[in-house]
Amino acid sequence: MNLLQLLRQRLRDALVPLTPEPENFVDMLRPAGDTRFGDFQANCAMPMQKSVGKPAREIAEQIVQGLKIDDICEPATVAGPGFINLKLKESWLEQAATECAHDVQLGLEPASPSRRYIVDFSSPNVAKPMHVGHLRSTVIGHALYKVLKKLGHSVQSDNHIGDWGTQFGMIIFGYKNFRHEKAFEAAPVAELARLYRLVNQLSDYHALKSTFSEIEARVPTATKSLAEAQEQLTYAAKSGVKKSPELQQQVKKAEAELKEATEALESATKKITAVESDPELLEIAAKHPRIAEEARLETAKLHAGDPENLALWNQFLPDCLKALEGLYARFDLKFDMTLGESWYNPMLPGVLERLEKARLLTTSQGAQCVFIEGYEAPFIVRKSDGAFTYATTDLATIEYRVDSLQADAILYVVDSRQSEHFDMLFATARKLGYSNVELTHVKFGTILGEDKRPFKTRSGDTVGLESLLDEAVVRARQIVNAGDDGKPTGAELDDTTRQAIAEIVGIGGIIYADLHHSRESDYTFSFEKMLATRGDTATYMQYAYARTHGIFRKGGIDIEQLRKGKHPLRLTQPYERMLALQLVRFGEALHDVAAEYRPNVLTQYLFETANRFSTFFDECPVLKETDDSIRNSRLLLCDWTARVMKEGLGLLGIRVAEKM
Repeated sequence: MNLLQLLRQRLRDALVPLTPEPENFVDMLRPAGDTRFGDFQANCAMPMQKSVGKPAREIAEQIVQGLKIDDICEPATVAGPGFINLKLKESWLEQAATECAHDVQLGLEPASPSRRYIVDFSSPNVAKPMHVGHLRSTVIGHALYKVLKKLGHSVQSDNHIGDWGTQFGMIIFGYKNFRHEKAFEAAPVAELARLYRLVNQLSDYHALKSTFSEIEARVPTATKSLAEAQEQLTYAAKSGVKKSPELQQQVKKAEAELKEATEALESATKKITAVESDPELLEIAAKHPRIAEEARLETAKLHAGDPENLALWNQFLPDCLKALEGLYARFDLKFDMTLGESWYNPMLPGVLERLEKARLLTTSQGAQCVFIEGYEAPFIVRKSDGAFTYATTDLATIEYRVDSLQADAILYVVDSRQSEHFDMLFATARKLGYSNVELTHVKFGTILGEDKRPFKTRSGDTVGLESLLDEAVVRARQIVNAGDDGKPTGAELDDTTRQAIAEIVGIGGIIYADLHHSRESDYTFSFEKMLATRGDTATYMQYAYARTHGIFRKGGIDIEQLRKGKHPLRLTQPYERMLALQLVRFGEALHDVAAEYRPNVLTQYLFETANRFSTFFDECPVLKETDDSIRNSRLLLCDWTARVMKEGLGLLGIRVAEKM
């Protein structure tokens, strides 16, 4: 059931005689902010005044006259300058709530029409361990995949892994020159990761050494620019100019440039020192002054089909994929497809041919490019050395997903920094004729540390995703232990159960903390906040679920028998009514998630549901209720709440436990 959609359709019918574009106003019917005046409110009369040529209140009264909602709502009322208030009939709400509470699908109606979606998310480079930067794509993409599927769409998840790029050239070079054989035999993925980091570190070292004087010179230059800008601002103030936005902006710009230059110098110095203070690293660096170029040559040989490099790639890849699968298992995540860059490699020449045939290719400085109106930089599809690019591969994926998989919509869950790439990719695809498919960049912000910078370890390294999950589980175990040990009747959980719950709480906390923010915003990572047992956290939701089952255990309630009883819901108290109305709107919340691909809509819904359940439980006796019909109704409300919470959290990738 999508109650809001139903009411908006009725409003649209009432608007048709008044405006040729009723769709512009139907979304102004929303849940009421103050439920004293009703359950829903429409504020469309005010913006219609100019086009209709009447006062807003008169327009609102005309809308009410044409509003056919007698079967659902009490007579609509008009308040103030033209607010239309709607209150659901108690009989209708009780019947609708009873049907939803007994429905296996919780009142969800499948989307119509159903669409074919491809959700592209996570997409790590397989040769490197996943880090915290992969978290948002993984959990946002997984949630959208599950919600769209629950709504009845045909959905396929695709992990478009990086398994063919320059990182493999670096690993192959490292393997040939620096591998520790025993370490590789014992833990191949860990050794490959070490080799990648080593080659990358030495490549950075040589690049920084060659440009260090330029990096160093930026600081005094930026310092001088800032001093000059501040001097001009001071002079202007002394001359009687109270405000000078232009000069103030120059000072801010100079401050930012100095900060950037200082940070670049600090970073370069730190990286150079790390190598030069380690005799072994310094010796390797001296032996391989062209290590970056040598690694690129190994990549080129791999792409050209060199037998040795191809054999090594085939040897490394299964172990890398196995490591990824182990990590994904902790998120209870399995992809429908894992088609990486290597899979699309044979298709790339064909992409170039189609671009050529469509007269979209231009040669610029030896590279083949597509120029898109509004962008200075070209969309490079083949470098001057003949190598294909991510752009070429991404065009091949669109062709395959549309032509072979018949996709109606393709979602790319990738961070905001790639916005320009996707804008140009989609523009190029449309020039190739792919105009009937929805191409959407589901962009998201950055995870920040307490210093408001991208989240790093204390040593400045990128935080590994596996270690992040491990720490969350350790911290969650402390919370579970304290909660169980502190129970008035004594501890209930054995060690195995405590550990299983800690895994659920720890990983659920990380997922929820990410998803409950608007995806485009940055957020500050905090274990303390994400594992809190109160407030907008997964732990609070999980406790709400466990609380319902605690009620059933305490009362010796057989849930299956309760459901088979087909008891009607009786909403005798305001808090029962508020909870039932919230639960009826579960489907509406899911449709709202799908409308703009925003999982935080569902987290907000679940938080409000948990709050309403808590108030209901405090105000309305359940097990102590003496009227059997009301008692059964309230037990059914508890069960319905538990089912919605479990289903909703599950769609976010978060598990629950009946005991905590």
